[in-house]
Amino acid sequence: MPSRQKTLMFLSGFFASIGSFSVICVVLGTQNWISSVIVYKDDSSNGTVYITYGLFEGVSEKEKLNGGGFSERAEPFQVLKRLEGTGSPEAVHILIITLLALGLLCSAMSSGITMYNSVSNPYQDCFGPIGLYTWSAINGFFSFLAMILFVVNTEACKQPSKLAHNKYNRIELLDAQNSYGYPFWLLLLIIILNIATIVIVYFYQHARYSKKKKQQRPMESESKDVILF
Repeated sequence: MPSRQKTLMFLSGFFASIGSFSVICVVLGTQNWISSVIVYKDDSSNGTVYITYGLFEGVSEKEKLNGGGFSERAEPFQVLKRLEGTGSPEAVHILIITLLALGLLCSAMSSGITMYNSVSNPYQDCFGPIGLYTWSAINGFFSFLAMILFVVNTEACKQPSKLAHNKYNRIELLDAQNSYGYPFWLLLLIIILNIATIVIVYFYQHARYSKKKKQQRPMESESKDVILF
């Protein structure tokens, strides 16, 4: 049976890992990752397109400011369906979803390992701290990479404009202003929770190693005394 200290430390790591798992579920399920305000013009009018979306679903609306034509009220859409045929934006978006799905798997593995270590003393390294470090580090890296790729897709690949143009293809899109919603910033929380899991278990390992060294010193001193005698 593990010591009380080990149980408490690994249970703390478990709660951090399960927290990471829960946050990834929230991130995948919410649609307000980003809100964009895009100025447009056409032959007879000009106005603004408002578009808010996440990884799977979004809402777009066209508001005419002056000239002929009509405004169009908010309408939901499927992100992947509207990205079909856009090339890089579509490929990067699918990659982001894949990274977060893999991160979900990593969080599940970390949660399982921490819970297992809180009630048992595994002999295999892959079920111990080494396995935990590996899964948590990979999860944190995937979340960081997804964050970077989403920004690149938004700013460099002009994903909001591509989504708007595929709906309102008869207008010319000019300037876009993007603001990132809380699901995007929750990726930072996922990274922090994975770092917390690693730090908690590392401190336990360090304390355990220091305790063993202290226990070995009296034995080494006794051995030296015997040799001298």
